[in-house]
Amino acid sequence: MEYRTLGASGLKVPALSFGTGTFGGKGPLFSAWGNSDVGDARRLIDICLDAGVTLFDTADVYSDGGSEEVLGAAIRGRRDTLLISTKTGLPMGDGPNDAGLSHHRLIGAVEAALRRLGTDYIDLLQLHAFDAFTPVEEVLHTLDTLVRAGKVRYIGASNFAGWQLMKSLAVADRHGWPRHVVHQVYYSLTGRDYEWELMPLGLDQKVGALVWSPLGWGRLTGKIRRGQPIPEGSRLHDTAQWGPPVDEERLYRIVDALDAVAAETGRSVPQVAIAWLLARPTVSSVIVGARNEAQLRDNLGAVGWTLEPGQIARLDAASDVMPAYPYYPYRTQEGFARLNPMPV
Repeated sequence: MEYRTLGASGLKVPALSFGTGTFGGKGPLFSAWGNSDVGDARRLIDICLDAGVTLFDTADVYSDGGSEEVLGAAIRGRRDTLLISTKTGLPMGDGPNDAGLSHHRLIGAVEAALRRLGTDYIDLLQLHAFDAFTPVEEVLHTLDTLVRAGKVRYIGASNFAGWQLMKSLAVADRHGWPRHVVHQVYYSLTGRDYEWELMPLGLDQKVGALVWSPLGWGRLTGKIRRGQPIPEGSRLHDTAQWGPPVDEERLYRIVDALDAVAAETGRSVPQVAIAWLLARPTVSSVIVGARNEAQLRDNLGAVGWTLEPGQIARLDAASDVMPAYPYYPYRTQEGFARLNPMPV
C-alpha cells in the first residue's frame, strides 16, 4: 500500500481508505448501500488491515449512528492500529439544535460519536456540510477547543464550496486555530467539477482531497453498459435519486474508454477508474466501499500499478466536459490560460 500525507499535515494515510456507509443498514439510502453487521464488518476490516488500508471513514448520519456503532464494535481491541475519520453537521433529528455546527451541536455531536465508536479520540473530524447560520469563528473556535482537549486530532471539511473553505482557512490563520487539512469531495470520471475551483484551491492552500464515490455512485462498476438495462442487484435502482447526476451519453463514452483500458491492462473497470483518480493532483486518499469481500478485494487491486500516460489521456478525453463560467475562458481563450492555467 502506498501512503501519502494528508494535505499539509504530517499524518500519513493510505492511498485507499475504506468507507463504512455499508455498516448498519438503516433507512432507505443506507439499507440500499449495505447492511454489514459487526461480524461482517470485522472481516472486511481484517482484509483492509492486511492490505495496509488503515483509514476508515464514517459519519454520524450513516444509518443514524449505526455505522459508527458497528465500526466501533468491529475494531474493539485494536484501536491503535488504525485511523478513524467521521463527519458531523447534517441533521440527526428534528429539533432546532439537531443539525449544524454551533458550539452546542459540535460538542454534543463529538461526545456522541466518541460513545458510539467506543474511543476517546477521533483522528479526523470533518464538517459534513457548511453551516450558513453559524459564524465561521464559532465553528473553528469550537474545533480548536476539541483539538486542545485531545478529542480530535485533525479537522477537515466535506462538500464545501470554494469560498466557504477559503473563508474557513483564512479565519483559522487569523486566530491561530487548526486549519482544515483535507476536503472530502465527490470526484470521479463521471464527476470532474472538483477540478474547476476546489482542486486549484487545494493546490494553493495544501488541502488534500479525500475522495468519496470514486465509481460515480455505482455507475463505473463495470456492470452498466450502453443499450442494456441496469442489472438486478444494482443499488442504482434504489439510490440514483440521491446521487450526483450524469448525462447518459457521456457515461457510456466513459464506460467504453474504461473497457478498452481495462482490456489493455488486464484490470477491472473499477480498478482502472480508481487508478485514474490516484494519479490526480491533491488526492490524498480514495475512499472505497464494499458490501462483500469480493468487491473489496477487487477495489484493493487499484494500487500497486499505474496507468500509462496515453491511457490517462484517453480517459481524460472521454470524461471531459466544458466548465461553467467563470472557468471556461481559462480553457478556451489563450490569454486567460496564459495567466491562470488549469491544474489538469
